[in-house]
Amino acid sequence: MEMTHILELLGGLALFLYGMQMMSQGLEAAAGNKMKQILEKLTANRFLGVAVGAGITAIIQSSSATTVMVVGFVNSGMMTLQQAVWIIMGANIGTTITGQLIALDVGAIAPLFAFAGVVMILFFKKQKYTYFGQILAGLGVLFIGMRMMSGSMTPLQQSDSFIHLMTTFSNPVFGILAGAVFTAIIQSSSASVGILQALAVSGLIGLDGAVYVLFGQNIGTCITAVLASIGTNRNAKRTTLIHLMFNVIGTVIFTILCMVTPLVSFMESVTSNPAAQIANVHTLFNIVTTLILLPAGNGLAGLAKKILPERPEEGNKELHLEYLHPLGKSAERTIGVAAIYTNQLAQEVYRMLEMAQENVDRAFWAFRTGDVEQVPEVCKTEDYIDYLNKEISHYISRTIVNEANEEETYNASQYFKMVGNIERIGDHALNIAEYTEKLKENHIVFSEKAQVEMEHMEQVLRVLFETLGNEKRGTVEWMMRIAQMEQSIDDMTFQYREQLMERMRLGECAEEACIIYSEMLTDFERIGDHALNIAQEMEKIAKQ
Repeated sequence: MEMTHILELLGGLALFLYGMQMMSQGLEAAAGNKMKQILEKLTANRFLGVAVGAGITAIIQSSSATTVMVVGFVNSGMMTLQQAVWIIMGANIGTTITGQLIALDVGAIAPLFAFAGVVMILFFKKQKYTYFGQILAGLGVLFIGMRMMSGSMTPLQQSDSFIHLMTTFSNPVFGILAGAVFTAIIQSSSASVGILQALAVSGLIGLDGAVYVLFGQNIGTCITAVLASIGTNRNAKRTTLIHLMFNVIGTVIFTILCMVTPLVSFMESVTSNPAAQIANVHTLFNIVTTLILLPAGNGLAGLAKKILPERPEEGNKELHLEYLHPLGKSAERTIGVAAIYTNQLAQEVYRMLEMAQENVDRAFWAFRTGDVEQVPEVCKTEDYIDYLNKEISHYISRTIVNEANEEETYNASQYFKMVGNIERIGDHALNIAEYTEKLKENHIVFSEKAQVEMEHMEQVLRVLFETLGNEKRGTVEWMMRIAQMEQSIDDMTFQYREQLMERMRLGECAEEACIIYSEMLTDFERIGDHALNIAQEMEKIAKQ
């Protein structure tokens, strides 16, 4: 095999993988959030779940991408482990579409797909058509790469050493191992199956050896999901384990069938096209394995829980992200991941907002009653809020750089602004709590009038935060209600400051008490301002 043929093989593989990435990114930008909605709504029924998993994987031509998406949904709590089982089974069926398309020689019109896609990218102004053009161009590039790989392997027919290597794959152990390792390296079963088909078309490997390599490829494709599950919660890791168990069980079943039955001879008799033979075995493998394991789906989930049991120490860290669990780096550009991260991000931000609300309540109580024992608790929660601000902001900044979906990028930027405002609310709550210590040190006691004013402020802020967390958030009526409350806080601040000046004039308020009370009024007003800012960002997200 000459250097030109090696370069052609590598170039073909590069085009194949790049075409798949183009398709994935185009689909992510065009319909990433819709993919999430489909998977969330249609997975309660096992048969429907299998159908949805197969359909989506057939579209994106990557079972790894679908599985990574499912791992993310389970990790974020949007999907149960049982629901994930059906999607994974369907994904294994859907991934066989690439091999079938290759067997049909769709590559013959691949340049037309690529040309049409590029035309849409360059000349269509609407962003939606640009995304579809990216999908179409990616499909064309994918099959052009496939044809290049197939053509580069033709000279290997004259290589005795390579032919000898291919014949060793008729040994099930060597074949399965080779398929698993190669697929794990390139992280694409579609690409590795395509290469196997190219070898078969070139006459370099027979179906008797190709089947074992094919079975190994099904195992090797699990590596992407395994990498994506690093750092995720227990259920997400179990999802990956179910994917691995599915393919290992299928491999065991079909290896035995190929060794003790004339399955290989039967598949050869169905068609003389080597590429179609491999595609048919691949499809049969996944459909039969799904039919066998479908009744035992809940059992697979149970087995995964036994292999990876709950660990009591998990989640008990003093400072931690409760909902935001980014997937591994290998999954960062996988379709559907943006929708997963946005859901996790929203939950984490609202958790941070609840902490800030609790701190405001605790700080006002401490200030009004002189309960200095509350101050350490306020300080502790404020440290947690600062930690969340840092972690969430760091995550958002990294996400925006990698994000292809404009809607998700826009939402992430709004959450970034929200987090900054929540952190400032926490700072003002801490200020109010720390005033309590000054009151105790200087033996300051507020008048009854001031006490009534503080109690009123406390009640208004409590209602404000309750409204912020209302299920109707983002509606016009909700926004008007928040704006009215913020204006009432401004009016109260002005009114109470005037009343403070009057008490000072009458000598009813000590100088130091007046200064502390005035500073507290400033914090009170700023909390209202930041709450309004948060509401405005929520409204923008709701309008998307």
